[in-house]
Amino acid sequence: MSQMLADQAYDDVIEHGDEAIENESAWNIFAEYPRITWRQDAVWRRQAARAFDDLAADLATGDWPLPRCPAEEMALHLTLRYAQAAVDDGWAGFDGPLKHVPEHPDDFEWDVLYDILFQDLDILSLFDMELDGIEDPETETNRSFGIGDYRPQAWFQSFNNMEPRDGRRPFRR
Repeated sequence: MSQMLADQAYDDVIEHGDEAIENESAWNIFAEYPRITWRQDAVWRRQAARAFDDLAADLATGDWPLPRCPAEEMALHLTLRYAQAAVDDGWAGFDGPLKHVPEHPDDFEWDVLYDILFQDLDILSLFDMELDGIEDPETETNRSFGIGDYRPQAWFQSFNNMEPRDGRRPFRR
């Protein structure tokens, strides 16, 4: 699912480049990001697309897809949302490496994944219009919640308690 969303994000970059998001229906993925990101350029969006690939690579190597930065948090939120919708719709696209894993009663317990994979859900506050400005660590609201820097320019900086990814890793597209 994460690689499919990465493809859609890269398609957005190719089709729209540096355009600001105004017509949400014309976009595959980036219109689903918080409004504070809608004016970012193609370079920012390529990095955001790579966040989906980074999480998919974690899974491919047998690691948990633990977000290391805000861009990966958003990518994982969207991946889980799309995966849950796919399962709810009866999508039978699970023919990958996990197809031989036996079923478990806890399969598809989506809320548990949020508890396991995320340190917190602070990034979701960026969708709340009543909290506009919370992304800035200098605002009183941000300081009272203690969420840190969620301004778009900080989305690719690793969280203090996470190992940064290799900055020289390539883009898939």
